[in-house]
Amino acid sequence: MPRLKERTPELRERVLRVAVSMLEDGGIVGFTARAVAAQSETSTPAVYELFGDKGGLVGEVFFEGFRMLRLRFDRLGETDDTRADLVEVIGAVRSFVRDNPVLAEVMFSRPFADFDPGPEEAAAGSSVREFIVGRVRRCVGAGVIVGNETDVAHVLLALTQGLAGQENAGWLGTSKASVDRRWALALSATLDGLGPSPSRRRPRAR
Repeated sequence: MPRLKERTPELRERVLRVAVSMLEDGGIVGFTARAVAAQSETSTPAVYELFGDKGGLVGEVFFEGFRMLRLRFDRLGETDDTRADLVEVIGAVRSFVRDNPVLAEVMFSRPFADFDPGPEEAAAGSSVREFIVGRVRRCVGAGVIVGNETDVAHVLLALTQGLAGQENAGWLGTSKASVDRRWALALSATLDGLGPSPSRRRPRAR
């Protein structure tokens, strides 16, 4: 089959999808512009023309990861239970990292030496951060959590990334029950610790 020559938006989307798929299937080792071009049935120069260089391609994968994660957030609803809604967001991050471990590594760990995220890349994660901050803000407003909403969101995201990495590595347990139990323990301990002290708890409506 002849390789696609046109530098079209369709080819760009195809190359990006192939790049994401290759990372998930084969990991970071062996991920090259040449390999992506071959899998995309195009040429290496075409990939460079579309993305600039390998760093540019990895940057687009980085952006795509945050778009995918935000789509998961957008499917979540809101209830009167602000804590449960926050836990649901954490669960969405957990499932995303579990389903896309290498992509999550690109997003959160910077494994490629030739990709150094700049201001534009930092902004790509802002919609994800803002969504989490928004859920924390609702908890603060409801008196479920006490503290700065941005600080709390950073702590919860770091906790979630760490636990998800441990889960993917098989270090959180050998059964689903044990893994889920340790997730629940970590989240309960953290959220309870972020809650108001007994003397500051709001009285319940009678």
